[in-house]
Amino acid sequence: MNLSHFQTMDPNLLPGLINTALRNDFESLEDLAKTHGLDWEALIGRINEIGYDYWADINQIRPKRVQ
Repeated sequence: MNLSHFQTMDPNLLPGLINTALRNDFESLEDLAKTHGLDWEALIGRINEIGYDYWADINQIRPKRVQ
């Protein structure tokens, strides 16, 4: 899977692609970013921008919690 274009990727596809990679191949989002040579800050920013947060305890990105 090529995540190098995550900043312009369809926000409806990105969460599923990231969660699939996390479930199948990576122990953390940081590990995924390092392996793919992605800018960590930009990846987290994009995830937040599309309405998601990374939950390290379950190793998934999930929709932001409504407060």
